[in-house]
Amino acid sequence: MFNNRQQPKKKRKSRTAFTNHQIFELEKRFLYQKYLSPADRDEIAQSLGLTNAQVITWFQNRRAKLKRDMEELKKDVEHSKVTNSSKHIIENIHDLRLLKKSKDGKILCAMMP
Repeated sequence: MFNNRQQPKKKRKSRTAFTNHQIFELEKRFLYQKYLSPADRDEIAQSLGLTNAQVITWFQNRRAKLKRDMEELKKDVEHSKVTNSSKHIIENIHDLRLLKKSKDGKILCAMMP
């Protein structure tokens, strides 16, 4: 029922080493066009000496990197907001400690640190 001989695995294509010029041109295009039409893909692939599959994969990977970078930036902004908020709370607590209160709880004056 089952064949004991295993089919040879397809050999995976080696990683493409893009030249600096290719990366520059791909990045330049990505700045204003995140998705390419088939005609645009053909044009870029031909002008840079790449295959359609390489251009497709590069743009997919670049969009994924952009998404990761944006999520990281969002986390950094949120962390910064929390840090700044905490800093203001600590400053306010410090300011409150400088206030001198009377026995009945009324604030009399601010003490010098």
